Amino acid sequence: MILSLIKILIFPGFLFVFVLALAAEYADRKLYARMQTRIGPPWFQPFADFVKLLSKELIIPELADRTIFRILPLVACAAVAAAFLFIPVYNPESLFSFKGNIVAVIYILTIPTLTYFLAGWYSRSLYSLIGSMRVLTQMFSYEVPLLMAVLAPGILASSWTFSEVIAFYGSKGSLFCINVISFVVAVIAVQGKLEKVPFDIPEAETEIVAGTFTEYTGPLYAYFKLAMNIQTVSAAALLAAVFMPFGYNLGFILGIIIFLLKIFLIIVILAVVRTIFARIRMDQMVMFCWKYLTPLALLQILINIIIKAAAAQ
Repeated sequence: MILSLIKILIFPGFLFVFVLALAAEYADRKLYARMQTRIGPPWFQPFADFVKLLSKELIIPELADRTIFRILPLVACAAVAAAFLFIPVYNPESLFSFKGNIVAVIYILTIPTLTYFLAGWYSRSLYSLIGSMRVLTQMFSYEVPLLMAVLAPGILASSWTFSEVIAFYGSKGSLFCINVISFVVAVIAVQGKLEKVPFDIPEAETEIVAGTFTEYTGPLYAYFKLAMNIQTVSAAALLAAVFMPFGYNLGFILGIIIFLLKIFLIIVILAVVRTIFARIRMDQMVMFCWKYLTPLALLQILINIIIKAAAAQ
């Protein structure tokens, strides 16, 4: 019982993912700044920002639903932290492992997006309402290709369970390289899920202030920012486990090091994409996801089905 609580609260649970989320924010901001020939923040800046927001006054709009307004940031944090507990860190088995846990993680990672929508909706602000509708519209665009891309590697492994997918590709050498198309699709879809440039339409500060978070201040805004940082780590860990299924049987220390390197690699890719491209319109985002990402994800599924059928003969 005590050991389980330590794993949930400290490692690989909430404390670990909290520190990793702040480190991921620092890495993302630092890389983004350096690629724009800026210095970027010091290493402690994400933690300082979090503490500063916690100390600020909490202001709730007069017309907002006070109960829902307060509880949504906590729900977002709880959802992304819970998703991380189902993803392998240093060995193929996650803290809570069960059949089909890949599907469960994808499902849980949609909950924060729904809280962002509800946060804007119940803020009763014009900018927040516009942002919330953009959040929902964008979610319907990237979720389908993301789901198809992440589940595609499991077709070859005949399983959508992390440990079984890792074991399958671990015994097949470099066979995981076949899933490069779905990896590219998943990275782009995750960029949309995290609402990073060029898919930061819901928080377009030059158009609608801060979008769905316009009315959020102080501690509640700090929790939303923390949720988005943990979501970045959880999404990166999901991609690492599915598309980079190596380094999970090398012991505790080496396993952690390889895990962190894979997370950092995905954060670098996301930062590069954020630097290269400019924000696009919502209609362009929807068209891009349905016209390009979804067919590419479907192509990867067909390739994997053909390879599996050929191997069975």
